[in-house]
Amino acid sequence: MKFPALSRPLQVGPYKLAHRVAMAPLTRMRAERESFAPRPLNAEYYGQRATKGGLIIAEASPVLSTGRGNPATPGIYSDAQVAGWRKVVDAVHAKGGIIFLQLWHVGRVSHSSFHGGALPVAPSAIPIKAEGMKAMTADGKVSDYETPRALGNAEVRGIVEAFRQAATNALAAGFDGVEIHGANGYLLEQFLQSHSNQRTDEYGGSIENRARLLLEVTQGAIDVWGANRVGVRLSPYGIANGSGEPDPMPLYTYVVKALDSLGLAYLHLIEPRSSGSGRAEVNWQNVPSAMVLFRPLYSGVLMTAGGFTGETANAAIADGHADLIAFGRIFISNPDLPRRLEQGYPITPYNRATFYGGEEKGYTDYPVYDELTSA
Repeated sequence: MKFPALSRPLQVGPYKLAHRVAMAPLTRMRAERESFAPRPLNAEYYGQRATKGGLIIAEASPVLSTGRGNPATPGIYSDAQVAGWRKVVDAVHAKGGIIFLQLWHVGRVSHSSFHGGALPVAPSAIPIKAEGMKAMTADGKVSDYETPRALGNAEVRGIVEAFRQAATNALAAGFDGVEIHGANGYLLEQFLQSHSNQRTDEYGGSIENRARLLLEVTQGAIDVWGANRVGVRLSPYGIANGSGEPDPMPLYTYVVKALDSLGLAYLHLIEPRSSGSGRAEVNWQNVPSAMVLFRPLYSGVLMTAGGFTGETANAAIADGHADLIAFGRIFISNPDLPRRLEQGYPITPYNRATFYGGEEKGYTDYPVYDELTSA
């Protein structure tokens, strides 16, 4: 056994995991382009990566049609999408796997072409100003980010209800739980951070007010699922999609402690060294470790993701910094990743050019490792 700490069982909510290698949520932009429903190709992809007692977190799925910012990303707000996801869930369950769905609203990380010409929404009318960053349009081109429209107070409460309904839809699709996407500069993190949230109502100003939407959304999911089948993802010290709190520790200390009191299935952190890795190959140096900073503040199951190898993942668990490691990019190119890590088999490199959009190439055509033909 190459990495023994990764092979230990772990209790996550009501589920007993057989190992500690989780599949991270990965936007792949391969759903039906009209209905935004998962299709048989998606079920094949997830089924390939399922293992008995292994946890998969399915890709981020908009909770509203107005919450999307990429073409062909599967949603969770229509009957057709629920039906499509049910086939994905069935494929994972057929292998004995466990699958959560990540619930998503992109907020200002969008473009009016997705919304019939209407502007994207955000906590405040503040555009993304990160150097070199461009918005993706509905036809797959790029454009400058627009100044978003600030959500009204009643609309913010509507966002909470949209997440609650999406959690209900995920239950109907047969998922084993849901993860709230509060990371990577999307809507919930836009509310968390002071540079993107300059509201003066109960959702802005103090840390407590800026955290209100994330906590209300999380509670809404708990009302549907129970706390032990709900996870939350955060990216403290992240810079993705124009995010970045000037002093992250007070904000994220409050948020992590508040989430710790809820008895969640897990807290899922993105390591700052990999912030923005969806858009480019990055490995930021001289940045903090999220798991080291927040492990002392969180008593439940702590998952972390971002640039791990078998060696560093095994060490993180063995040293007590995390309980579960989510792998993204190398899970794309290694559908049998848990087995490869356990046995010490070679890791197939990924092809970034095929990450987003397309068909089978770079999606379902990566082979499992065959020790007989590879000897």
